[in-house]
Amino acid sequence: MTILPQTTTEELRASVRGRVWLPADAGFDEVHRPWNLAIEQRVRAVVEVADAADVSRLVRFASERNIPVATQPSGHGATGRASDAILLRTAGLDTIDIDPIRMTARIGAGVRSGELQRAAAAHGLTALPGSSPAVTVTGAALGGGLSWFGRAFGWMADSILAAEIVAADGTTQRVTPAIDPELFWALRGGGGDLAIVTALELQLRPAPSVFGGRQLWPATHAGQVAAVFRSMTETAPGALTLWLELLSFPGAEPLVAIDSTFLGDEATARNLMHETSLLPVPLSDTRAPISVADLGTITAEPTDPGPGASRGELLTHLDDSALAALVDDPIAPLMTVQIRHLGGALAQPSDSPHGALAEPYAVYMFGVPATAQVAESIAGKQAALADALPTSGRKPITFLNPGERLSDALPDASMRRLRQLKEDRDPDGIIRGNFGILD
Repeated sequence: MTILPQTTTEELRASVRGRVWLPADAGFDEVHRPWNLAIEQRVRAVVEVADAADVSRLVRFASERNIPVATQPSGHGATGRASDAILLRTAGLDTIDIDPIRMTARIGAGVRSGELQRAAAAHGLTALPGSSPAVTVTGAALGGGLSWFGRAFGWMADSILAAEIVAADGTTQRVTPAIDPELFWALRGGGGDLAIVTALELQLRPAPSVFGGRQLWPATHAGQVAAVFRSMTETAPGALTLWLELLSFPGAEPLVAIDSTFLGDEATARNLMHETSLLPVPLSDTRAPISVADLGTITAEPTDPGPGASRGELLTHLDDSALAALVDDPIAPLMTVQIRHLGGALAQPSDSPHGALAEPYAVYMFGVPATAQVAESIAGKQAALADALPTSGRKPITFLNPGERLSDALPDASMRRLRQLKEDRDPDGIIRGNFGILD
């Protein structure tokens, strides 16, 4: 890690209104860490900006000295590319302005999904939230973003109406389909390597009623549950989203679950999922009318940082052999294996870098690498499962792990456009996303 000279650190502190931490400062170890504590990043400094103007001042400062700036609002998605850069924290950009008539929201880059959902729910509206309320909306949308309501409304990125950004030279710009359409295209799912987004304007959707929750069984019923899950997905309308969860927590018996949300009334949802009533009685069934502000309770993902090792893949189908690969053997040392039903609006044309998502399912495999030996075992299990499943070779950006590249997610034509933009707009690599366009 390169240490900033004393004169440079003094200039940095004088350049921004927000708080600056250096490696020798108290509290630095906490503020510089990513969400995934298994990722190491040795940054030159951490800057928690006071406002969007602060972002511009910081980038001008960095650009003049050829120092990269890496943005991590909450630290999700970190890959280690922030090392040797100034780490930008945008938690202070937390404004939320809802226009219930136009059904739009203008949000700062630090707004987390749960916060936006609470604000939208007050008006009977919803954004496109993922499984975790702790992830920032901007971070997820820049990676395309898979949502509970993606089958009804498409990628999170498809809901972006405008972006307020700071370019690599520190200048600010509002980007829309009419103003810089090429950059607008790139920001709607091309990653965070081109500009620093300080605010987004998003299209919200009506959500007068939502039904959802988790049905949970012992893993001894995994085969039956998986078969019912597949059967329901074959006829599910876009308003119904189903995720199959295989769970194996230390010290507890393995479990299997079906997580669901339905944009509509309870009676219709229960009718669409009537096949689950033919299964053995579940250990629990939390399905109920639910506020869109509480969707994060369905999977109950951790809301505090911790170590993790993940791998995601897109699946071309889910036949008997695929189900057998998932349920015939214990998933340990993995803690979770999640199968998401995609399709619906996600399979429709999308003017975004990823484009239409042709694959009907995604798998996400997660474990906690407590030791180097466990980490190796987790990676081996993930590889074995991936080899046994009908993967397409592509994956969503938000499912990429630190050992993968942006090109593992996006089509070649999109990568060519993104590379040209990076070379034109940021040839010195001042803006550094979690995944590099030119890597």
